[in-house]
Amino acid sequence: MSKKRSLDFAGKEIDVRFDGRLCIHVGECGHSAGDLFVADRQPWCMPDLVSKEEVREIIERCPSGALTYTDKAGIPEAPPAENSLTVAYNGPLYLTGDLEIEGAGDDMPGVRFRAALCRCGASKNKPFCDNSHIEAKFEDYGAVGEKGPGLTATGGKLGVELRPDGPLVLTGNLSIRAGTGRLAWQGDKAFLCRCGASKNKPFCDGTHKKVGFKG
Repeated sequence: MSKKRSLDFAGKEIDVRFDGRLCIHVGECGHSAGDLFVADRQPWCMPDLVSKEEVREIIERCPSGALTYTDKAGIPEAPPAENSLTVAYNGPLYLTGDLEIEGAGDDMPGVRFRAALCRCGASKNKPFCDNSHIEAKFEDYGAVGEKGPGLTATGGKLGVELRPDGPLVLTGNLSIRAGTGRLAWQGDKAFLCRCGASKNKPFCDGTHKKVGFKG
C-alpha cells in the first residue's frame, strides 16, 4: 500500500481516510467481510457499499490508527472504556484507549485512540512501528512476568511520553495483556522498553544506556 501521507475516500454518510505513514499491513481492513475494502479495486475503499455502522466498526479494528473516519452526522469515534496494551509476539506494542501520545499532531487523528508502538528499537518512524522488527529479526514472544499494583478504574486519559534515548513512560490507568491475550499487569504508571534489549520486556531495565539506544 502507498506510503502517501493520506488518501481520502468519500461516502454519502461517512468518509474514510488512510494514513500511509502508520500502516503496518495487519490486514484487519482487507480481510474484513463485505465490499468496503477490496484489494486491486480502484478505489480500494468504497464507503457507500456497506452500512455506515459497518464502516465505523471495521475502521475501529485498525490497530495502528492508519484508518479513520468522519461520520457526517457528527458522531465521532469514542475512546474505549479501558486503556489497554497488548505485547505482540515478535512485534509492536498495540495500544488502545484515550491516548495522548507525545509528538502526535492533529494530522494523525487515528493515534488518538489506537496505535502500534515500536519496541524493537529499529523503526524509522518512532515512536510508531514501521515493521522494522521483521528485518531486524526481533524476537520476543510477549510474555509478561509482573502483575503491577492494580487499578481502581480502567479508563481516562493515558499519557505516552518518549524519554530521550530511553523508555516509553505511560501515565494513567493501564491494563497490559501478554502476547497470549492474558491480562497480566495493571497499574497507573509503566516504563516500557523501546530499545529492544531489556531483559525484562516489555518493561525497561535500563539496558538502553548500555546499548547506546538513540531515539
